Amino acid sequence: MRVTFPRLPDHERAYALVERDDGVVYRLYGGVAGPRLPHDIMHLVAERELRINDGIWAGIAAGVVFESMCHVSGRRPPHAAERSRDLLRRFSEQGLRAELLADLVASVAALETMTQDKIRRLARAKLAVLPDCEVDAVEIAAAARALQVEAARWARLRVGEELSYEWPGKAG
Repeated sequence: MRVTFPRLPDHERAYALVERDDGVVYRLYGGVAGPRLPHDIMHLVAERELRINDGIWAGIAAGVVFESMCHVSGRRPPHAAERSRDLLRRFSEQGLRAELLADLVASVAALETMTQDKIRRLARAKLAVLPDCEVDAVEIAAAARALQVEAARWARLRVGEELSYEWPGKAG
């Protein structure tokens, strides 16, 4: 799956173009465009770096269609809406986990200095609702550094330029 994030003029409604492997293309609407890294890129990078294969982006690749998605082109598979609903039910708990882990990675990326102790403290606070969720501070730090790289790439974009990613895969 290829996901492209165009850099739009500030204050416009942001979106990503999602080209699934089955040929269906969706526009995934996000927040407001601006110089800060879009939330959906943050999620994609965190899920990619932490190898989360049951999170939000894996769900979209498998056929989940969120309300914030609009069909652009391609023939949708038979029973796509039912499949999406079934997948959403199965992905709901994992989606929460992915959301909290992405938030943890973003919080670590914002730290002045990353130490394992600071990462562990943040993890305890951010993941408190997931008592069985253990994280490796080194993996979280690596994901946070990758997020910092993507934030710097995004900040250098001019309006009209874009970042593209392959899911699963590396930035393109």
